[in-house]
Amino acid sequence: MIKVGIIGCGRIAQRRHAPEYASNKAVQIAGYFDGLQNKARELAAIYGGTAYSSLDEMLSNPEIDAVSVCVANNAHAITTIKALEAGKHVLCEKPMATNSEDAKAMVEAAQKSGKLLMIGQNQRYNTGHVRAKELIEQGLIGKPLTFKTTFGHSGPEFWVSEDGNVNSDIWFFDKRIASMGAMADLGIHKTDLIQYLLGSKITEVSAKIMTLDKKTSQGDPIDLEDNAICIYKLANGVVGTLTCSWTYYGEEDNSTVIFGTKGIMRLYDNSPHTIQIRTSRGDKIFYDLDTMMTNENQLQSGVIKEFVRAITTGDRTNEAGDYEVNAIRAIEAAFEASAQDRTVKL
Repeated sequence: MIKVGIIGCGRIAQRRHAPEYASNKAVQIAGYFDGLQNKARELAAIYGGTAYSSLDEMLSNPEIDAVSVCVANNAHAITTIKALEAGKHVLCEKPMATNSEDAKAMVEAAQKSGKLLMIGQNQRYNTGHVRAKELIEQGLIGKPLTFKTTFGHSGPEFWVSEDGNVNSDIWFFDKRIASMGAMADLGIHKTDLIQYLLGSKITEVSAKIMTLDKKTSQGDPIDLEDNAICIYKLANGVVGTLTCSWTYYGEEDNSTVIFGTKGIMRLYDNSPHTIQIRTSRGDKIFYDLDTMMTNENQLQSGVIKEFVRAITTGDRTNEAGDYEVNAIRAIEAAFEASAQDRTVKL
């Protein structure tokens, strides 16, 4: 039985980490810590375990094997490194860090400790994405040439609302805490995914990053981006676009399209099929596997299951490493490219 602690008891812990750990028979939730102690106590009352008064107190408990780091973006690196140094396996929410130097330090801390570090990039665990990667590697659509990947919804203020009332004064919109906006919330998912699907690192970035609509409760534009459009070039020569947005006020879009020399593959494009393939010979191939999780339709993310499996079996296929650090570097490069109106090479 793996005993876990949850650090940060906000919405991501409430809606994903805690219930997914609780449903896993190989896990016992042993403790919780949050700067707002009432949040830790609330989760403890639901799932059992101890609400700790300090992070050090939780990490000093030798019975806790692993922790989920669910704090705000700017505390991911320092909290993760502290937990690794305390001898805990760590599952850190995305974005891994707010800069690539911190991301690299996290990987180095994991290597030094010998403990597992995983990042909550849940899209790579979707059944459709796992199958798509297999099909691409098998050559079903030939050699990938280009892609377009999109993640857009109406914004995090709808996600964090606990009482149904939209709140524009949230940490997601505070640059001191979040560091980045839609790119940290959504863009990092698709940046990680495209490297995963195509088995290659991003090497060049062009981008336009902007704030178009989101406002604070005082009516001022937020000081973080609510939209970004990037052009990524990968080491294997594939080129494509990434679009992320907090201003898709209709249907959520979480789709990816891969264009190859022998066909086109569409993933999670709000059609009845998980994967749609049209080949150059005229074949139409459909896979009905699973549906994409949305803010309104919360499903098992697959991250907790993989984290527990990796600890239990010792198979660290999805541990954080060069690809995860490179994804953060690509995000950094997008901001640099947008600010300087040029292409940035990683």
